[in-house]
Amino acid sequence: MKIMQILVLTLFSFLFQSNVFGIAIVYNGFECLNAIDANDLSPKETPVQSKFEVIEDVGDGVFRLSLTGGIPRIVNDNHNVCIDSATAIGYSGIPELDGLPKPLESINATAYFDGQDLMIVISSIYTDLSARRNPFSSFSTSLILTFTNTLILEFNPQASLFILKKVIRNRGFTHTSGSTNSIIPFLETVLPSFNEEVQDKPKILTPVSNIEYMLE
Repeated sequence: MKIMQILVLTLFSFLFQSNVFGIAIVYNGFECLNAIDANDLSPKETPVQSKFEVIEDVGDGVFRLSLTGGIPRIVNDNHNVCIDSATAIGYSGIPELDGLPKPLESINATAYFDGQDLMIVISSIYTDLSARRNPFSSFSTSLILTFTNTLILEFNPQASLFILKKVIRNRGFTHTSGSTNSIIPFLETVLPSFNEEVQDKPKILTPVSNIEYMLE
């Protein structure tokens, strides 16, 4: 087993150093119908490809990746799978440049590969663009959801693919509302973890179906 790991590390070191921009892993599926309900695995009829492409070899097994398409959305003990494009990639925007935040087409990720296990971390932000100012000087910001997804995959050198073993998923939440006529003009809610209920723990998810990322 150690000999196989050394061979795989040598192979990938050569591949990444010789053509870092040509290495990618892909999984084909269908986009999730529901944008933010993590328990809804209903798919659209729209095929989509989850693709991680190497954009930089940082060294010591660490790589910067570009994610397009989204990532598999899974629920424990459920065979269904769809690809979450909305929250996994999320939104970005600077008012002076973009006006309202806009959905991203890709987002950066960071990976570590030891020759057998591949760990990928993606952080994103989703907004429902519901900010508003009401009569009597009251206001409410959009609902802002922050996401961190950690994918753990195992390399199968014989088949040249990576098998998704675990997804660690955490959703945070922030929102501000208030009124200039109130004694307390701002009410801020900040929750580092809000997956199913307030201040819960990140979800550790295990795929029931076989989810394979093919090496390109």
